[in-house]
Amino acid sequence: MVIKRVMAAALVALAMGAGACTAEVEEKGEAPSVDVDGGKMPQVDGEPAKVEVSTDTQQVVTPEVNVTPTEGDDK
Repeated sequence: MVIKRVMAAALVALAMGAGACTAEVEEKGEAPSVDVDGGKMPQVDGEPAKVEVSTDTQQVVTPEVNVTPTEGDDK
């Protein structure tokens, strides 16, 4: 129980200390310049997958739906 209270107090103190800190930028930074020379791509030997595309006609049975509008329904 005492350890939990000590840990809670330490976390509160750390949070308060981190929130009280301020920082100002004195000098603007910039990204370093980088020179890149060409490289060599790896040689890859692969075979594409064989894909067969075809069409087929199917008959789909759909249920018959009867809609009866209610009184006062204009739509």
